[in-house]
Amino acid sequence: MAERESTSRASAARAIPARSLAWSALAVVLCFGAVFAWHVDARAIDWQPALASREPWRALSAAFVHYSGLHLAANLAGALLVGALGHAAGVPLRSTGAWLAAWPLTQFGLLLQPTLLHYGGLSGVLHAGVAVVCVHLLMAGSRVQRRIGAALFAGLVVKLLSEAPWQGALHHPSGWDIAVAPFAHVSGVVMGTLAALVAQAWHRLGQRAPRSRP
Repeated sequence: MAERESTSRASAARAIPARSLAWSALAVVLCFGAVFAWHVDARAIDWQPALASREPWRALSAAFVHYSGLHLAANLAGALLVGALGHAAGVPLRSTGAWLAAWPLTQFGLLLQPTLLHYGGLSGVLHAGVAVVCVHLLMAGSRVQRRIGAALFAGLVVKLLSEAPWQGALHHPSGWDIAVAPFAHVSGVVMGTLAALVAQAWHRLGQRAPRSRP
């Protein structure tokens, strides 16, 4: 009996990282896309609100645009960290689907900031990914995981407030050779949270639905 229980626990331990491979794969896709797009003219694929209706695909391609080497390096490191975070949290496929949905939605959220005429970068999508992990931990985690999720989400909110997105479309932090678009981070957190909540609600509805008997 004890041997059977230990085998069951070992299988569960292996299953948690396995089911989060899709999350890690999405993080890798974001990284490779950013690297491959490095030599592409930014204006050809970045986010432009004036082109949102005619070229909606820019909501996806804009995440691959980076305006300097430092910008690219910082976002690549961030993507690896978010990928590792989701993998460590053992996020299910529904969380990966929520992050994937939040990717273009984050850019469409920038329509609420029309003075941001051009936008590119992974930062908004990465903020969405962290928000998705937080929702998973808060709604499907153990007591300890819920505390971690709450702390992470509180940290996100503090970060967003510290960036003062209400003070303009672009900020220029000292030591950076690019401008930061704080509203993109806000949009990422909002879209990631909403997408994750919808995915979680859909999952719970599926669990409650009566199964037909053969």
